[in-house]
Amino acid sequence: MKQERNFPSVTVTKKAEAALRSGHPWVYAAEICGRRGEPVPGGITDVFSQRGAWLGAGFYSAESKIAVRVLSTNANEDFSPAFFERRVKYALDYRRAVMGPDFSCCRLVFGEADGLPGLTVDRFSDLLVAQVLSRGTDGVRDIIYRSLVSQLEASGEHISGIYERNESPIRSLEGLERYKGWYGPLPHPESPVTEICENGVRYAVDVENGQKTGFFLDQKYNRLAVARLARGLRVLDCFTHTGSFALNAARAGAAHVTAVDVSGSAVALARQNAALNGLEGRMDFITADVFDLLPELLERHEHYDLVILDPPAFTKSRRTVSGAERGYREINYRAMRLLPRGGYLATCSCSHFMSHELFEKMLRRAAQDANVSLKQIEARQQAPDHPILWNVPETDYLKFYIFQLV
Repeated sequence: MKQERNFPSVTVTKKAEAALRSGHPWVYAAEICGRRGEPVPGGITDVFSQRGAWLGAGFYSAESKIAVRVLSTNANEDFSPAFFERRVKYALDYRRAVMGPDFSCCRLVFGEADGLPGLTVDRFSDLLVAQVLSRGTDGVRDIIYRSLVSQLEASGEHISGIYERNESPIRSLEGLERYKGWYGPLPHPESPVTEICENGVRYAVDVENGQKTGFFLDQKYNRLAVARLARGLRVLDCFTHTGSFALNAARAGAAHVTAVDVSGSAVALARQNAALNGLEGRMDFITADVFDLLPELLERHEHYDLVILDPPAFTKSRRTVSGAERGYREINYRAMRLLPRGGYLATCSCSHFMSHELFEKMLRRAAQDANVSLKQIEARQQAPDHPILWNVPETDYLKFYIFQLV
């Protein structure tokens, strides 16, 4: 028999039941085969199997393809403010444990991986930057934000403001307004630009205008892995954004580093970051499309010992994976052709849909086309402040490889 509860409910297909029992927290709209009561957009909804077994409860969305984002499979949860405050505590405790001295500059909340669906919160020193993509989470964001600030400040961590980057089109699919700006109920500084220090490198971070939340934190330790190889080498950093891989390489003693990005504003900030670290003398910057630049460099017989490829996601859906594969293969082939035997290649993909298997297959094809062999030095993933839940494949997205060409 169905358990008596006060929430409205949905009944789901056997396929959805199997996914939920395996630990995946999403129920797709197409998998709902019945309703009881009137589920409220953004409200709590119970989920039952066709046989009447209670499977969990979570936020309901009437407009998104993801109709329910399950919050808990504990039937005793009442989803009071204390529930969300506990989730915040678990997320902060985890980061303190795994990030250690890097806790002042890391991702504090990573959506479903922290049981707070659709929510991203990054910490840049005394600023928090948040993005909310779930209607249900949006409805409790006041509780979450205040809990984040109060728990951080209770442990002596000063927070000067929260900036919201809620301009993503995904919010429209949830029936939410798109906007960006300071979270008004809390005090905030006048400027959206702050300074952080990561791996000993200083950066100016513009949380208002930078990509995503202003700075990519997931490559933190991958930058260190590349830097270990860079001493004395000539380095080409493609898709440099604000210069993070390039600056780590220069600081580690690279002979010279060339940083490339198609965005003039990103290159300007990268140049500013180089000056901030006193590294501008060993770096130069190019505003160019990497797809156009790599063949030009090859034609000019430019010499590099280490090439870094950190492109944006070439695909955000399964439908465009084949086109993305061609893009990844093109830049990796060109980079391999540009490098001498014994040179180094650091390459990655940040698209979940470009799986580990597909990315490795692409690299093998690129190497074959370039007539080189790849000696793997390291295979890495995202930093642990972006935790991977094995039962939620969507949390596993970053593939990062370092090779020597032989």
